Amino acid sequence: MSTQTTSESGASGLDTVKLVLALVFLIAGIVAYYFFSDYSVVYRTLGVVGAGVVAVALVSATAKGQSLLGFFRESRIEVRKVVWPTRQEAAQATLMVVALVFFVGIFLWLLDMLLFWAITSITG
Repeated sequence: MSTQTTSESGASGLDTVKLVLALVFLIAGIVAYYFFSDYSVVYRTLGVVGAGVVAVALVSATAKGQSLLGFFRESRIEVRKVVWPTRQEAAQATLMVVALVFFVGIFLWLLDMLLFWAITSITG
């Protein structure tokens, strides 16, 4: 049991180092973008994107990163299972929502007018 705990804490410690290193790379890329302001925006942007790619690679090498990648894979599978509405169904639903919002807006406006009239009648 102690061997498993030691290996898990070692992996956890290594994962923490990887996450901190990824954060350092990302911050360094952003700082370099502003530090090298004399250079072309294209090169500076490529530097930030490169630092971001390195940071993502480091994060994906951790247990939490693998868990996140697994979540994204499962989400993609679930999105493929969704039955999307046709264009006509989407248009009809949108028109129903717009009409309902319009009618509720008119109802609330009339209610507001009625309450305003009642309060002004009571208070003079």
